[in-house]
Amino acid sequence: MSKKNFDVNQMISHMADQLRSRIDSHGIPDPVMIGIHTGGVWIARELHRILGLREALGTLDISFYRDDFTRVGVNPQVKPSRLPLNLDNRHIILVDDVLYTGRTIRAALNEIFDYGRPAAILLAVLVERRGRELPIQADVVGMHIELTEKQHIKLHGLDPLDLKVIDTNETEK
Repeated sequence: MSKKNFDVNQMISHMADQLRSRIDSHGIPDPVMIGIHTGGVWIARELHRILGLREALGTLDISFYRDDFTRVGVNPQVKPSRLPLNLDNRHIILVDDVLYTGRTIRAALNEIFDYGRPAAILLAVLVERRGRELPIQADVVGMHIELTEKQHIKLHGLDPLDLKVIDTNETEK
């Protein structure tokens, strides 16, 4: 795969436009935005700022909710989740960097429901790729990309955010 340049800021701006449209058209008052650690939090911070949401940004670390927790054990960099104490009847915008198998989102939903029963959850992802193992679909997507099973997306950096395609048989692209 040849080197590709991804304009992450443009992708986030496109996502913000899609979210603003959905919030306005559905008359959603004060949605709660929640980013999944780590890449989803980076994306959510930017979206939260652009949209000017009043409710504080929530964060989730789904390490203890993963379905492979018993196989991989505790992530050495587990971060605390920070959510409003009660999510009952709230409209949530859940943000992650990459939607691939759907298992991260399933774990995030399990954790969110431990905090309450939301009115609705809107899923926003920076990148969506094929390979779903669970019936989960994003509502807002920055970019769709076709990758082989040996290729992965790597999001890193904060200023600016950088997106790379990595082939497990090669070096970073």
